[in-house]
Amino acid sequence: MPTRRQFGRSLLFAGMPLATLSIARAQVIEYENNGMKFQTASRKGLTVIMTHLPNHVAGFGLLQISVANGSQIAWTVKPEGFSYVHQETAIAALPANQVVDLLLDHASHNDVVKLVTSYENALYGIPHMRANNGYEQRRQSTMAYGMSNRLKAAATASAIAMAATRLIPGQSTDGAVFIPLTHEMKNLTGGRVIFKCESEIFEFNPE
Repeated sequence: MPTRRQFGRSLLFAGMPLATLSIARAQVIEYENNGMKFQTASRKGLTVIMTHLPNHVAGFGLLQISVANGSQIAWTVKPEGFSYVHQETAIAALPANQVVDLLLDHASHNDVVKLVTSYENALYGIPHMRANNGYEQRRQSTMAYGMSNRLKAAATASAIAMAATRLIPGQSTDGAVFIPLTHEMKNLTGGRVIFKCESEIFEFNPE
Protein backbone atom coordinates (compact mmCIF):
# COMPACT_ATOMS: atom_id res chain seq x y z
CA MET A 1 0.00 0.00 0.00
CA PRO A 2 1.52 3.38 -0.95
CA THR A 3 2.33 5.77 1.84
CA ARG A 4 1.48 9.46 1.92
CA ARG A 5 5.19 10.16 1.40
CA GLN A 6 5.30 7.98 -1.73
CA PHE A 7 2.34 9.79 -3.26
CA GLY A 8 3.97 13.09 -2.37
CA ARG A 9 7.15 12.06 -4.15
CA SER A 10 5.24 11.18 -7.31
CA LEU A 11 3.51 14.56 -7.27
CA LEU A 12 6.87 16.34 -7.05
CA PHE A 13 7.57 15.23 -10.60
CA ALA A 14 4.32 16.60 -12.02
CA GLY A 15 4.72 19.03 -14.85
CA MET A 16 8.01 17.71 -16.25
CA PRO A 17 8.51 18.52 -19.93
CA LEU A 18 8.16 15.72 -22.43
CA ALA A 19 11.92 15.69 -22.97
CA THR A 20 12.38 14.29 -19.45
CA LEU A 21 9.95 11.42 -19.96
CA SER A 22 12.75 8.84 -19.67
CA ILE A 23 13.49 10.17 -16.17
CA ALA A 24 9.81 10.36 -15.23
CA ARG A 25 9.28 6.67 -16.08
CA ALA A 26 11.31 5.70 -13.03
CA GLN A 27 8.83 7.56 -10.82
CA VAL A 28 6.00 5.11 -11.48
CA ILE A 29 5.12 3.69 -8.07
CA GLU A 30 4.23 0.00 -7.85
CA TYR A 31 2.43 -1.59 -4.95
CA GLU A 32 0.37 -4.67 -4.15
CA ASN A 33 -2.93 -4.83 -2.29
CA ASN A 34 -5.21 -7.84 -1.75
CA GLY A 35 -3.07 -9.88 -4.15
CA MET A 36 -3.37 -7.38 -7.01
CA LYS A 37 -0.52 -5.28 -8.40
CA PHE A 38 -1.10 -1.58 -9.03
CA GLN A 39 0.95 1.16 -10.67
CA THR A 40 0.44 4.88 -10.12
CA ALA A 41 1.90 7.99 -11.74
CA SER A 42 1.22 11.73 -11.57
CA ARG A 43 1.64 14.64 -13.97
CA LYS A 44 0.76 18.23 -13.07
CA GLY A 45 -1.54 17.10 -10.26
CA LEU A 46 -3.38 14.45 -12.29
CA THR A 47 -2.89 11.03 -10.69
CA VAL A 48 -3.58 7.80 -12.59
CA ILE A 49 -3.75 4.35 -10.95
CA MET A 50 -3.66 1.32 -13.25
CA THR A 51 -3.91 -2.45 -12.84
CA HIS A 52 -4.44 -5.37 -15.21
CA LEU A 53 -7.68 -7.31 -14.71
CA PRO A 54 -7.11 -11.09 -14.80
CA ASN A 55 -10.12 -12.00 -16.95
CA HIS A 56 -10.50 -11.43 -20.68
CA VAL A 57 -14.01 -10.70 -21.90
CA ALA A 58 -15.36 -11.14 -25.44
CA GLY A 59 -11.96 -10.67 -27.09
CA PHE A 60 -10.79 -7.78 -24.90
CA GLY A 61 -7.93 -7.46 -22.44
CA LEU A 62 -8.95 -5.25 -19.53
CA LEU A 63 -7.27 -2.52 -17.51
CA GLN A 64 -8.81 -0.98 -14.39
CA ILE A 65 -8.10 2.74 -14.28
CA SER A 66 -8.73 5.34 -11.58
CA VAL A 67 -7.98 9.02 -12.14
CA ALA A 68 -7.97 11.84 -9.56
CA ASN A 69 -7.59 15.52 -10.39
CA GLY A 70 -5.59 17.22 -7.66
CA SER A 71 -4.65 20.17 -9.86
CA GLN A 72 -6.21 23.60 -10.27
CA ILE A 73 -7.33 23.02 -13.87
CA ALA A 74 -9.82 20.71 -15.61
CA TRP A 75 -8.67 17.64 -17.55
CA THR A 76 -10.50 15.61 -20.21
CA VAL A 77 -9.89 11.89 -19.67
CA LYS A 78 -10.71 9.56 -22.58
CA PRO A 79 -10.42 5.74 -22.73
CA GLU A 80 -9.01 5.93 -26.26
CA GLY A 81 -6.11 7.88 -24.76
CA PHE A 82 -4.86 4.53 -23.41
CA SER A 83 -2.89 2.14 -25.57
CA TYR A 84 -1.07 -1.13 -25.01
CA VAL A 85 2.36 -1.31 -26.64
CA HIS A 86 3.69 -4.78 -27.40
CA GLN A 87 6.79 -5.33 -29.54
CA GLU A 88 6.57 -1.70 -30.68
CA THR A 89 2.98 -2.13 -31.89
CA ALA A 90 0.45 0.09 -30.12
CA ILE A 91 -3.17 -1.03 -29.79
CA ALA A 92 -5.55 1.70 -28.68
CA ALA A 93 -8.43 1.13 -26.29
CA LEU A 94 -11.94 1.53 -27.66
CA PRO A 95 -14.38 4.32 -26.75
CA ALA A 96 -17.10 3.27 -24.32
CA ASN A 97 -19.92 3.34 -26.89
CA GLN A 98 -18.09 0.88 -29.16
CA VAL A 99 -17.46 -1.45 -26.22
CA VAL A 100 -21.16 -1.45 -25.33
CA ASP A 101 -22.18 -2.18 -28.93
CA LEU A 102 -19.72 -5.07 -29.25
CA LEU A 103 -20.73 -6.65 -25.94
CA LEU A 104 -24.40 -6.32 -26.85
CA ASP A 105 -23.68 -8.46 -29.91
CA HIS A 106 -21.25 -10.98 -28.46
CA ALA A 107 -21.18 -11.12 -24.65
CA SER A 108 -22.64 -13.98 -22.59
CA HIS A 109 -23.87 -14.28 -19.01
CA ASN A 110 -20.46 -15.68 -18.02
CA ASP A 111 -18.82 -12.61 -19.53
CA VAL A 112 -21.00 -10.40 -17.33
CA VAL A 113 -20.05 -12.33 -14.18
CA LYS A 114 -16.33 -12.24 -15.03
CA LEU A 115 -16.45 -8.55 -15.87
CA VAL A 116 -18.20 -7.48 -12.66
CA THR A 117 -16.13 -9.75 -10.39
CA SER A 118 -12.77 -8.70 -11.83
CA TYR A 119 -13.61 -5.02 -11.89
CA GLU A 120 -15.00 -4.77 -8.38
CA ASN A 121 -12.07 -6.73 -6.92
CA ALA A 122 -9.67 -4.24 -8.50
CA LEU A 123 -11.68 -1.11 -7.69
CA TYR A 124 -12.24 -1.92 -4.04
CA GLY A 125 -8.58 -2.90 -3.68
CA ILE A 126 -7.46 0.73 -4.13
CA PRO A 127 -7.16 2.34 -0.69
CA HIS A 128 -9.18 5.53 -0.15
CA MET A 129 -10.11 5.75 -3.86
CA ARG A 130 -13.81 6.45 -4.16
CA ALA A 131 -14.70 8.23 -7.39
CA ASN A 132 -17.44 10.83 -7.32
CA ASN A 133 -18.52 10.14 -10.92
CA GLY A 134 -17.31 6.59 -11.47
CA TYR A 135 -18.54 3.01 -11.54
CA GLU A 136 -20.83 3.09 -8.50
CA GLN A 137 -22.82 6.04 -9.83
CA ARG A 138 -23.03 4.60 -13.35
CA ARG A 139 -24.07 1.16 -12.06
CA GLN A 140 -26.99 2.56 -10.11
CA SER A 141 -28.31 4.40 -13.14
CA THR A 142 -27.90 1.64 -15.75
CA MET A 143 -28.51 -1.74 -14.08
CA ALA A 144 -32.06 -3.08 -13.88
CA TYR A 145 -33.67 -6.38 -13.00
CA GLY A 146 -35.42 -8.50 -15.60
CA MET A 147 -32.98 -7.75 -18.41
CA SER A 148 -32.00 -10.35 -20.96
CA ASN A 149 -28.40 -11.57 -20.73
CA ARG A 150 -27.41 -9.55 -23.79
CA LEU A 151 -28.94 -6.35 -22.46
CA LYS A 152 -27.44 -7.00 -19.04
CA ALA A 153 -24.02 -7.43 -20.66
CA ALA A 154 -24.42 -4.11 -22.45
CA ALA A 155 -25.65 -2.37 -19.30
CA THR A 156 -22.79 -3.81 -17.29
CA ALA A 157 -20.31 -2.63 -19.90
CA SER A 158 -21.92 0.81 -19.87
CA ALA A 159 -21.44 1.02 -16.09
CA ILE A 160 -17.92 -0.39 -16.02
CA ALA A 161 -16.34 1.00 -19.19
CA MET A 162 -14.48 4.25 -18.72
CA ALA A 163 -16.25 7.05 -20.57
CA ALA A 164 -14.83 10.35 -21.74
CA THR A 165 -15.02 12.59 -18.67
CA ARG A 166 -14.18 16.22 -17.96
CA LEU A 167 -12.68 16.27 -14.47
CA ILE A 168 -12.77 19.60 -12.70
CA PRO A 169 -10.40 20.22 -9.76
CA GLY A 170 -11.10 17.82 -6.91
CA GLN A 171 -13.05 15.30 -9.00
CA SER A 172 -12.14 11.68 -9.71
CA THR A 173 -13.39 8.87 -11.88
CA ASP A 174 -12.73 5.22 -12.60
CA GLY A 175 -13.51 2.69 -15.29
CA ALA A 176 -12.34 -0.31 -17.24
CA VAL A 177 -10.35 0.24 -20.41
CA PHE A 178 -10.97 -2.37 -23.12
CA ILE A 179 -7.98 -3.31 -25.31
CA PRO A 180 -8.86 -5.42 -28.41
CA LEU A 181 -6.86 -8.64 -28.49
CA THR A 182 -5.38 -9.98 -31.72
CA HIS A 183 -4.24 -13.38 -33.03
CA GLU A 184 -0.66 -12.32 -32.33
CA MET A 185 -1.49 -10.88 -28.90
CA LYS A 186 -3.88 -13.16 -27.04
CA ASN A 187 -3.42 -11.46 -23.67
CA LEU A 188 -1.93 -8.35 -22.13
CA THR A 189 1.50 -9.64 -21.17
CA GLY A 190 5.00 -8.54 -22.08
CA GLY A 191 4.03 -4.97 -23.01
CA ARG A 192 3.49 -1.58 -21.42
CA VAL A 193 0.61 0.87 -21.04
CA ILE A 194 0.77 4.44 -22.32
CA PHE A 195 -1.83 7.10 -21.53
CA LYS A 196 -2.03 10.39 -23.43
CA CYS A 197 -4.11 13.06 -21.72
CA GLU A 198 -4.13 16.39 -23.49
CA SER A 199 -0.45 17.48 -23.56
CA GLU A 200 0.77 14.95 -20.98
CA ILE A 201 2.01 11.37 -21.46
CA PHE A 202 1.92 8.73 -18.72
CA GLU A 203 4.02 5.64 -19.38
CA PHE A 204 3.69 2.68 -17.03
CA ASN A 205 6.23 -0.06 -16.47
CA PRO A 206 6.00 -3.32 -18.45
CA GLU A 207 3.92 -5.92 -16.65
